[in-house]
Amino acid sequence: MATGQWVISLVRPEDNVVLAQLLREALIEMEVPFDGTAISDLEMDAMYDTYQYVRDDYWVVCHRNRILGVADIATLRNVPYGHSELQKIYFLPNARARGLGSQLMRKCLQQPKKFRFTDRYLDTIPNMMYAQKLYQKLGFEYIEHPLDNTNHYSCSVWMVKTLRDDT
Repeated sequence: MATGQWVISLVRPEDNVVLAQLLREALIEMEVPFDGTAISDLEMDAMYDTYQYVRDDYWVVCHRNRILGVADIATLRNVPYGHSELQKIYFLPNARARGLGSQLMRKCLQQPKKFRFTDRYLDTIPNMMYAQKLYQKLGFEYIEHPLDNTNHYSCSVWMVKTLRDDT
């Protein structure tokens, strides 16, 4: 999907190095703890490879062939069938406040239909208030406990969205 000079596409193998740098840069900027969050995930250096499962997609937002934002759809593996997880949605500062987060989130929320997911889950940290406002705007609601052991034990905010046909 192209938006002016902005393009949303699936991740490619050659994106791994850039993605690792972007993700770490965004997480450090947001002052997330190094333990128990996405920054300590083993897949940070191999995002393309990580999202090659049949029901996983990893999306990048590019401007003039430079990746400036990312988000994914992934199967939540240790819960009842039908749950998916929104993971690693981050944008570099020059890509924020342009409506790209909403566009990318909508893309991620459309994908579960083809995979027959019924619910979308996410975990985050309390200081990511702008992200939480976006999640709420898109229909996510707070829940009191995590749905799965994602190894993100420093993330103490959990949200879920039940996917409907109009999503």
